[in-house]
Amino acid sequence: MLMKERVTTKRIMLGSVPVGGGAPVTVQSMTNTDTRDLEATLDQVRHLEAARCDIVRVAVPDADAVEALPGIIAGTSMPVVADIHFDHRLALLAMDKGVAGIRINPGTIGKGSGLAEVAETAAEKGVVVRVGVNSGSLERRLRDSSGRAEASALARSALEGAALLEGMGVSQMKISVKASDVPRTIEAYRIVSRECSWPLHIGITEAGTLFSGAVKSAVGIGALLAEGIGDTIRVSLTASPVEEVRVGRKILASLGLRDIGPEVISCPTCARTEIDVIGLATELEKSLEGHRTPITVAVMGCVVNGPGEAREADIGIAGEQGGGVLFIEGKKVRRVHADKILGELLGEVEKMIAEREKAGGGS
Repeated sequence: MLMKERVTTKRIMLGSVPVGGGAPVTVQSMTNTDTRDLEATLDQVRHLEAARCDIVRVAVPDADAVEALPGIIAGTSMPVVADIHFDHRLALLAMDKGVAGIRINPGTIGKGSGLAEVAETAAEKGVVVRVGVNSGSLERRLRDSSGRAEASALARSALEGAALLEGMGVSQMKISVKASDVPRTIEAYRIVSRECSWPLHIGITEAGTLFSGAVKSAVGIGALLAEGIGDTIRVSLTASPVEEVRVGRKILASLGLRDIGPEVISCPTCARTEIDVIGLATELEKSLEGHRTPITVAVMGCVVNGPGEAREADIGIAGEQGGGVLFIEGKKVRRVHADKILGELLGEVEKMIAEREKAGGGS
């Protein structure tokens, strides 16, 4: 069996969103606006929410950013996590402002009296603490002789940090151990998953641009999820945070872990292609992005695999000379001229979505 059973982890609550303990795998992202610019940050948060992001994280580099937190929290139904580095006092202030969670890194926050104060406040307020270890900021003492952060060292840093916080009374915690390459990341998460039962936030750090980062993230995150490891994911891209959410949800959908609404299945095209598969599939995806009702639409270019794939989809088109054959729920319905295919497909999709939502299948 390709997909292993989910590893059993503790259930924590990030605001109203459950993480771990068998809860659906959630998708999160991080704003890239200046947190101190409330309107710009709220605008991006709303776009993330529209893209079906589950959890949003914001950078809190100073006290001015802290002051923007209440407005951000009030402006979204998503739980807000404050990303804190270097200054534990910012974590204390952020928790006072009502964030659902904080992210701290043992490599940048330290383990002195300030951490004890953070732990005490988090325990008192029920705030989730993410122990987030990255290869780029691992403590120097744990690096090898060449300065490299090995997978075992990433895991050790996270496990030591989590154990320390647990000993200080923190009972709501999740862990991440991210490297910028897939093999180290997978190995680090395997170690942590074996050694503790805290929920795991998984991802590849600094994965890269939209194309390369999406591929790297899909390979790494997908491999871990297929092993049953992971309770919440973040796709780290040098791109819009909305793209992170879109890629993340697609990863989950491809493994059958979450529905993402309409899905367009399309062939890779070849010399047999009779219709504009690329243009049709692209336009369909754009037009259907706002819908949440699961429905499968197949856009196939020729009569070799086309009819079979179109029959298996809810709605499908199989290209033929001059147009295509329309299939609905496995049945051949009619032939459609090439210049009317997009309109016909959209019309049938909208009709089916409306019927399913009326019957209680929508969300």
